[in-house]
This record gives sequence, C-alpha cells and structure tokens, in this order.
Amino acid sequence: MPHARPDSLEAALAKVFEDQNTKASWFALTGGELLFAAGDAPDSLYLLRSGRLGVFRQDEGQPPQFLGVIKPGEPVGEMALIAGTPHSASVVALRDSEILALPAEAFFEAVRSRPDVMIELSRLMLHRARERAPGVTEPGVFGFVSVRARPIRAFVERVAAGIESQGYTCQIIDQSALSSLADWFSRMEDSHDYVLYVAEQDEPSWANLCARQVDRLFIVGDALTAPPKIVPTLTAHGLEQFTDLILLRDPRMPRPANTAVWLDAIRPGRWFHAMEGDAADAARIARIVTGTAIGLVLSGGGARAYAHIGALRALHEAGIRFDFLGGSSMGAVIAAGPALNWSDDELDARIRRAFVRSDPLSDLAFPMIAMTRARKVAGLLEEAFGEIDIADMPLPFFAVSSNLTTGRIEVHRRGLLRRAMRASISIPGVMPPVVINGQVLVDGAVIKNFPTDVMRQINTGPIVGVDMSQMRGVDPGALENPPSWWRWIASGAWKKGPPIVSVLMRAATITSDADMESSRADTDLLILPMPEGSDIRDWKIYEPVVAAGRTAALDALAALQGPLTRPGNARSVATDAPVVPQGTASAA
Repeated sequence: MPHARPDSLEAALAKVFEDQNTKASWFALTGGELLFAAGDAPDSLYLLRSGRLGVFRQDEGQPPQFLGVIKPGEPVGEMALIAGTPHSASVVALRDSEILALPAEAFFEAVRSRPDVMIELSRLMLHRARERAPGVTEPGVFGFVSVRARPIRAFVERVAAGIESQGYTCQIIDQSALSSLADWFSRMEDSHDYVLYVAEQDEPSWANLCARQVDRLFIVGDALTAPPKIVPTLTAHGLEQFTDLILLRDPRMPRPANTAVWLDAIRPGRWFHAMEGDAADAARIARIVTGTAIGLVLSGGGARAYAHIGALRALHEAGIRFDFLGGSSMGAVIAAGPALNWSDDELDARIRRAFVRSDPLSDLAFPMIAMTRARKVAGLLEEAFGEIDIADMPLPFFAVSSNLTTGRIEVHRRGLLRRAMRASISIPGVMPPVVINGQVLVDGAVIKNFPTDVMRQINTGPIVGVDMSQMRGVDPGALENPPSWWRWIASGAWKKGPPIVSVLMRAATITSDADMESSRADTDLLILPMPEGSDIRDWKIYEPVVAAGRTAALDALAALQGPLTRPGNARSVATDAPVVPQGTASAA
C-alpha cells in the first residue's frame, strides 16, 4: 500500500479543521511538554501546524524508546481515536509547537460528510501499521554542540560529506543564521533530507537555540579534557536518553580513554569515539545520523558459539562493517573482538588461545555453588581483555547477563570488560555467579540469549543477528550411558566437565518459542548456523564449528536481494539499489 499522499492528506485535514462548524481549537506546547501519554483515552484528533513532536514507547523496566518524529501537516492520535483504544505511545513536543485539536465527536461528524478525509487517513494508517515504528518518521534534524576549545566545524562537514555520499541532501546551519526568521529554518528542514546545526563552544546562545531546535543532540568533547559543568541538553520529556556524546581524540592517541568521567558528568543516552580528521570515523557518525549504521548481535551457545567467528569472517569479506556490537554469553565474548577493532585473524588467534587450547572449565570444584571454581576462566578473560573499560571501547558494545536479584537482564555498557564477560558466561551450576554492586549475576542466556531488543534500543539501523538458540548441542549417548568415574578420568574427558555440565549449559540457554520468534523478528539479516557433531562443552572442536558459521553466513548473504537495509525505515535515496524485503534471510 503506498504512503498517503502528504499534499492530499494535509489538504483534506485542513478543510476539516478550518471549517467553522468543526469546533477545532488551537493551542501551543512548549518544548518538553506532553501532548498525551501512553494509556490515555483518545478524545481528539490533533494536527501539528508548526514545530516538531516526538513519539516514545515505554516498556516496563526499560528506558523510553524514541520511535521517531511527527512533522508539521501530519495528524496525531488518529489510530487510537478511530479504533477506540488507548494511545499506545506518548507524544511530546520536541520544540515549541502549535497544534490544532478536533474533538472526537466533531471529527466523526465531519468525516461523515467528507469521506475523502477518512480515505486519506486510512492510507496513512495502513502505511504506519506496516512500519516498525508506526506513525512517525526518522529524525532528520541534528545538533552538534561543542564543549571543547578547538572548533568542530570541520568534523561536522566531514559528517555531512558522509551523509551526502549516501545519496541524501544535507545542510549545515551555524550561528550566522541566528538572525533568520523562523520560516527560513522550516524551509531548510523541508528542502533537505538532513539538517545539521553546529554550535562552537563560544556560542552559548546559539547552542541553547540548537538544543531547542533539533530532533537529536550530539555533545562534542575532547577525550582528554575535563567535561564542563554546564552542558546544553534536550529538555523534552524522556529525552535525557537522546542527548548523545561524541569524544574526539588526537590521532596520536591509539585508544579512547577517560570516557567514564564524561559519562558521569553528562549522562548521555549513547556515546561514540572518533579520531580527529579521520574520514572513516566521520562516515560512521554519518551512518548513525541516517539510520544506516549496522548492529551485530551474537547469541550464547557454549563452545558451539565458535560458529560466530566463521560468520563474522564471511560478513567482513562481503564488505559489511559493524557500528554497534553486542551479545549474550559466549556471543558477547566474541562480539567484543570486533568492538575492540581486532582483525578476524586476531580474533581467531585469541579465542583459540583462551578457549580451544586451555580447557576453560577444567578447574573442577566440590559443587557447593558450582561445578567449577571459574578461576581459570577469570584468568583467561583477564589475559584477553586486561583492564579495558567497556566505555573506552572504540565501537559501542554491550554484554548481557541475568540479574538473579531483580529477575531482569543486566545490560553492561560500562565497567570492566572482563568482569562483564565473566558475568555474561556464568552458567548456573557450572560457574559461580558474579556479584557486582550487590547484584547477583549469571549467564545472560538464562533470561535473554539473543538480545536483539537491546540493540534496537540503541541503533535504529539494520541488525545482523547470528543465533544458536535452537541448537541442542547435548550428546544423548553420554547421558543414556554415562562413563564410569575411572574411565571418565582416565580418558581425559574430565577436562571439559562431567556430562551434567552439558545439561546445565543447555538448560541455561533454552529459549521459549515466543521469545525466540520476537528476538529473530528484530533482525534484518538472520544467520542460523547448524554445526553438527559438536557438544555445547566441546571446546576442542573448533574448525568444523567455525566453518558451519561461515557457510550459514554465505547462504544468508546470497539470499539478500540488494543492500542490507532496515525494511520500512528507508528514506527516499537517489539510488537504483533495491530494498531488502520485509522478513529476514536465514540459513538453516
């Protein structure tokens, strides 16, 4: 179904709202003010005349999810009004906005005499219902506000060049526009796909105006300087999570540092690292702006998660680079490699050294809390990741563990990387839990083995997922005919733990069909490796499992009919490349 024609819809609605008999009322919202909240009963149809509205969804125990923006001329609240159901999301003024409201009774009375209005609204609702973020469009107006002494204009220009290289139009607006009339800003936003406001550190008035004018705000700082005490932020309801931080560093500084100090001061929703003058880093920020940044999510799966390494190599060979990375359990351990800019060869070598050659679960213990002491695993993780803080990783990364104290997932985006890894792979009964800040944490796969929903909260672009959730990985023969104690010790099989380890590991990674279906539906490219002949605790069987991951990724890539794009959110771009159809490509 094609999108409702904006001119037809706006013209039809304008006639209804301008009719003297419709009893429409006008009112203004200041930036940050709530129009209506999720769960409110619908009593009016709203029409945005000027300004900009943001749409948010709030899931229990999760931060608000920004679904997108509503622009002038677009209706608000029509789905709930026509369906007679409570509003499913909250709508907030992103900036000072003017709104027309038509009471429900007057609306239904008007459409009885003007069927063209209902036809155009129906087209719009059908289009919105097909989108993943129904009822809104992607943000197109971004602010870059400097809190450092050196100018950021050159950096923003490189970001704009990256946006234009994707086929979009982009306009940079700086302090020279401060004296322009309000309609000039609106014309710029209407005539370009993206508008980037840029404010330098010595332009506080302009910076504050930018913060009130944009859909999303980037604070740009210097990695090794102290953050300022006062920083412009988006002040709208729930928008604390939508002020982002970009830390620029000198090319002579090989790795990011000092990030935690900035995070404590600004508390951004997301943070990014970029090297001064680096075109590749600017292009990555451009992808984040345009919603084309690619996220990678890797599931848990014990030793069978080696398949992720083969899948990663195939994806890299196909030219796919990742801008966000995350995972659960062993998937998190492997995803940390590319997030640290490890090459495929370095990742392969480090995983071989840490897991294939070392029998990570061989330090058996009297099972008071778990089958192993996990000291060996802790040492291997320390050797691999050292004292790296997750916040200082070059690319955004998260790991998921299961919080036994709260009964919810724990998303690790800050703190000692090896500590988060240790928690994420702590299979109950196999390794002792990890206690962080008074919270008892175990393997992420216990609650969320394939955390694509976490990725969706931080990345609006396409998601590639490699999922091992349905792989059984338990040798039935070892359970039906377990070896005697002396034979088990004499054969050396004790190094990978008794057969009960397989049972505990598999029990910890069982995913309900509903949860698995939901997690997989959030991907835009789904890869399902099928390694045969390997047990979930067979840390020595490496090459065949890696090869299975590579084969599955190649098959999934072959099924794509065009570039990797998120269905339903692609902007109109001057290109002949087809859009990937709704539904994921998978290799089974």
